[in-house]
Amino acid sequence: MNIYPINKTVLDLTILSFVLSMSLIFASRFSDLFNSTVSLKNKAEKQQYDLEVKNNEIMASIQYAKQLQSTILPTEEEISKHFNNYFILYEPKDIVSGDFYWMEKSKDLIHFAVADCTGHGVPGAMVSFVCSNVLSQAVLDEKIYSPEKILDRSRELVIRRFSTSEISLNDGMDISIGTYNKNTNILSWAGANNPLYIVRAGINEVVEIRGNKQPIGKYVAEEKPFTLHQLTMEKGDRIYLFSDGYIDQFGGIKGKKYKTNQFKRFILSIQNHSIHEQQSLLMTEFTNWKGNKSQTDDVLVCGLEF
Repeated sequence: MNIYPINKTVLDLTILSFVLSMSLIFASRFSDLFNSTVSLKNKAEKQQYDLEVKNNEIMASIQYAKQLQSTILPTEEEISKHFNNYFILYEPKDIVSGDFYWMEKSKDLIHFAVADCTGHGVPGAMVSFVCSNVLSQAVLDEKIYSPEKILDRSRELVIRRFSTSEISLNDGMDISIGTYNKNTNILSWAGANNPLYIVRAGINEVVEIRGNKQPIGKYVAEEKPFTLHQLTMEKGDRIYLFSDGYIDQFGGIKGKKYKTNQFKRFILSIQNHSIHEQQSLLMTEFTNWKGNKSQTDDVLVCGLEF
């Protein structure tokens, strides 16, 4: 049987054709893969760009919300008209705050407060607008001047504004509110969950006056009228109003809360310093305690010297 040898030229052409065919197949698939990779990369870049744009828009909105919130806070000039010696330590957790401080004047009375609204950040700030407004309404529009009565009326207004026929919100605030009569040196005070600290001139002791255990807002237990406390203030006496953000901050060696007793001890330890210097000392203490932990809540501490 004769076997004819395959012509070398034919074999070379066959191999070349096969190689070219496979190359075209691989080239086509590589092109598809390349185009797919480029498409995914472009899509990812667009998503990243869109995310950055959206993030910038959100941050711009929050910054504007901060400017708006500043309009409900009394200015240094306004406070200085009534109190020469004071400090305000105000450290929002997330740019805007659920905490706010408030002041209004009526006749010979100066009304002032430190309040802690439900939540923090933008939701807390929105609640703070409502709560600040109802305080001013009670004093300026309805001529209610005694702090416990201001709280009674503010509770009614807050509940009404956060309740509709379709939805009811359990938002509100804890607050420490005082009314000072410069002519008589009498400080009238009331509190909703928040206390008042007093350090009398020359006495190494923090006197705590506790507020009622109920918020300005809806309450699961029976609502009761708020309690009035009155004190005659002497020259050099100091008072402290604050939200719970400072004492609830986690930190220290064991990562625990700062707590009330430590706060009282520190306040006593800085009584040889002016009320103005106490702001920076409290801030340093808070920063050192917090360490590398994140801030737990909005922080607001106000000190006044008579």
